[in-house]
Amino acid sequence: MNRGHKTVLLLLLGLGPICSFSEVVAPTAEQMIQQLKAPRTRGLRNLTVEAVSPLAPLATVPEKPSLSLLIQFDFNSARVRPESQQALANLSQALQSPELLGSNFSIEGHTDAKGRSDQNQKLSQQRAHAVSDFLKKWGVAEARLVATGKGASELANSADPFAPENRRVRIVNLD
Repeated sequence: MNRGHKTVLLLLLGLGPICSFSEVVAPTAEQMIQQLKAPRTRGLRNLTVEAVSPLAPLATVPEKPSLSLLIQFDFNSARVRPESQQALANLSQALQSPELLGSNFSIEGHTDAKGRSDQNQKLSQQRAHAVSDFLKKWGVAEARLVATGKGASELANSADPFAPENRRVRIVNLD
């Protein structure tokens, strides 16, 4: 796969690269809805309560539904490149679907490890805001979105800190 700046990938729940931009224009809104839907819980009818030892390990908290997109920006900029606009349009459609309408989302900007950490943090925050602004312009209510910059603190590919998959925007269902 070309590692140049023109490559765009979709990562779903850490499953790795699914396709390059040249193969598929953008993931569909329906694919995004399925990825971001909160798991259904069963009713509490017939609930059984058991005593638990204070020494028993705590259950792990399940990870919230999320979707990672490699959104293309101009170099060292928060300007969304035209080739990523269809993916963001599909995302806005997904977030406005009946299945996701009651949920709030974190828009996380991530960078690779190139450059100074303070600059990466600032750039990731600006990019998260750029995606959030794009979604608002396409009709997603501002109150449902929280933009957060993560810099290079949570690499998707820690084996290669400079890999393009580390430069991504992650959408997390907060509900």
